Amino acid sequence: MFSRRTDWKLTPNRFTQAQQEAHGREVLDLTISNPTRAGLRYDEKAILISLSNPAALDYDPQPKGLLSARQAIADYYEQQIDPESLLLTTSTSEGYSFVFRLLCNPEDEVLVPKPSYPLFEFLADLQDVKLVPYPLLYDHGWQIDFPSLEKAVTPRTRAVVLVHPNNPTGSYVSKAERDALNRFCREQNLAILVDEVFLDYAHDGASHPSFASNKDVLTFTLSGISKISALPQMKLAWIAASGPAGQLHPALSRLEIIADTYLSLTAPVQLAAPVLLDQRKQIQPQLLDRVRTNLAELDRQLAQQKASERLAVEGGWYAILRVPATRSDEDLAIEILRQASVLVHPGHFYDFPRDGYLVLSLITQPGQFRDGIARLLKLLAA
Repeated sequence: MFSRRTDWKLTPNRFTQAQQEAHGREVLDLTISNPTRAGLRYDEKAILISLSNPAALDYDPQPKGLLSARQAIADYYEQQIDPESLLLTTSTSEGYSFVFRLLCNPEDEVLVPKPSYPLFEFLADLQDVKLVPYPLLYDHGWQIDFPSLEKAVTPRTRAVVLVHPNNPTGSYVSKAERDALNRFCREQNLAILVDEVFLDYAHDGASHPSFASNKDVLTFTLSGISKISALPQMKLAWIAASGPAGQLHPALSRLEIIADTYLSLTAPVQLAAPVLLDQRKQIQPQLLDRVRTNLAELDRQLAQQKASERLAVEGGWYAILRVPATRSDEDLAIEILRQASVLVHPGHFYDFPRDGYLVLSLITQPGQFRDGIARLLKLLAA
């Protein structure tokens, strides 16, 4: 009765079962990804007023999204892009789906980094796309393994996915890597699909260039206010398309028809876009302060032991802890939950190639983070 694309294992895995068993017990959650429950200070009045624009009562379907919203996003990019090259979506997940539909026939292939975001598999399944991983290598920082990337290409390959900075490694694509990727994709006639939701969260405060103005090859840059303004519930994201005119114009025309088929974005959120994007000016400093505080606390506690270490991280909301690989990451995460009442993510959730990695959220409230790390390291040292 059901399609193969939804033939997922629906029973809870062991880690999920362990979380269910812990229900009702006080657990220090070091996996928090929901910024609205991380103790941040929002300008509630401005946000709510922005959603009450009377113009929302008029139905004005625009496949690309309202021009006023697209102009606000172009302003976010400091006018480095044309609002006409933008297409609004409810989420980056929807953006991925639109681009997969644009580029791929059933069973075509897209190259994705490993380790990286676990949602890719579900998005690809739903669009009948095959994911082919290429590794990120760690040596005092993360780098793209270009020889493996080149070997992964087949006649069915359509695009290379980048996450800039990567989730969870926190590594940005360097200028040298960007230049090499452009050469590679030109030679192979591939598009680039870039997820930049964490672009603004460089831990050292440095500015990293967006791919939104990349014109060397056909490029689709995804982002949204879920992370930029820490407002995931408002459902406003976008695709910024760029590249050679001969490819860019037909791509935008086709994307517009895809978007017109769904018209999924609501008017109140589009009309509120300038205000919602402006919220980043007070939210991002809070989040960066939280990330830096927790990272400093993690390093302080790690300095008092020798069994575990933190991997280098440049940006984003996560840190990776390398721990002794005496058991599977899932077994270890379950043991930590049951014995220390601390919730962490096992590395295999993000397709780490081997055991010995735990992923921690850096936006957890500092007191909870401090106590959780103390319990975690005490158990690991036992």
